[in-house]
Amino acid sequence: MAEEHDVTFETADAGAATTYPMQCSALRKNGHVVIKGRPCKIIDMSTSKTGKHGHAKVHLVATDIFTGKKLEDLSPSTHNMDVPNVARKEYQLLDITDDHYLSLLKDDGDTKDDVKVPEGEVGERLVRMFKEEGKDTAMGEEAAIEAKEAPKI
Repeated sequence: MAEEHDVTFETADAGAATTYPMQCSALRKNGHVVIKGRPCKIIDMSTSKTGKHGHAKVHLVATDIFTGKKLEDLSPSTHNMDVPNVARKEYQLLDITDDHYLSLLKDDGDTKDDVKVPEGEVGERLVRMFKEEGKDTAMGEEAAIEAKEAPKI
């Protein structure tokens, strides 16, 4: 008689890391970093001088790339911080559903229907352009970030 086992899989990905380490002193403005577990774009950074005891510190000010929330962190310049793997893709918008999801055309001809219309100005502009007249991914999350008119043929 075969023995039954309870198995739990936490992830089902190809093993690709969602982040990679980078020394604080190598981070740059307009680059990306993980602060408080969130993928962020660095909007400002400064380095303090080394004191009698300790290392120079890097002060980071960044915005969450999905929520726009401002986050800050202070870390020794020699320490590593996680940097998110950010991918940017463009899709053709086919439709906006009644429950505010985008129907997007992928390169292989299939549709992608799991991206919500973003809240705020970008979402309003996207709906307005679609009704009347890009996409970032990081750490397993996606959000529409821009809308532009397709070239006329």
